[in-house]
Amino acid sequence: MIKIESIEEFNQILKENEQFYFLKHSLTCPISQEAFEEYESHENSHGETKHYYLAVQEARPLSNHIAETFQVKHESPQAFLFNKENVAWHASHWKITNKSLTQATEE
Repeated sequence: MIKIESIEEFNQILKENEQFYFLKHSLTCPISQEAFEEYESHENSHGETKHYYLAVQEARPLSNHIAETFQVKHESPQAFLFNKENVAWHASHWKITNKSLTQATEE
């Protein structure tokens, strides 16, 4: 899992990867910590697809950029599956599970 902190880094990832997962993570929220653990578990079992994340408190401009660019209301925690430079799937809070992340690529 790779931590991303800038809009420039994110835009590069968007251009270089046909498909990847992305997580907006809060460093202070217990729900976000559980989602982070599910996300990490998913990466461990599905390493063929890249997994990135940001810490909202440290990368607010990037978090806002994603919400505005892809017209997805900001939530935290929030997981995305990007496919061909678009949001193919997203979920937040308790809906972020290893199972839901796996199902996102199967749909």
